Amino acid sequence: MNREQILAWNRQIIDEFHANAGKVGGQFEGWPMVLLHTTGAKSGQDRVSPLAAHVDGDRIYIFAALAGAPINPNWYRNLVADPRVTVEYGTETFPARAVVLEGAERDAIYAIQAARYPQFGEYEQKTTRRIPVVELVREQG
Repeated sequence: MNREQILAWNRQIIDEFHANAGKVGGQFEGWPMVLLHTTGAKSGQDRVSPLAAHVDGDRIYIFAALAGAPINPNWYRNLVADPRVTVEYGTETFPARAVVLEGAERDAIYAIQAARYPQFGEYEQKTTRRIPVVELVREQG
């Protein structure tokens, strides 16, 4: 897919997310989804990315898999530059801080995601990079 096709595809998922209280169908039917708002590292503009998530109680994790591409997604580069993000989950919108997980904690969360959604295991096999796992830590206020 080229950039315009990806943007159109994301826009469709975002619209469906908003129309259905945070739920989407198609290939993401039944998956926990978030809309991640980051600030563009170069542009300074608000960017919105629909992402599959792992939710464990109050903890929300996202994965910079980019379908196993050899590079990290733009949203990941944005949150590394500025970890202050906004998260939409279900019907809630809240500020959060993005924390990149390391070591055993990262590995354990990624393993859970890959066990639930085998595509994530495939993504890991397709790339030589270590796919980042990010926790979205809710901020007060």
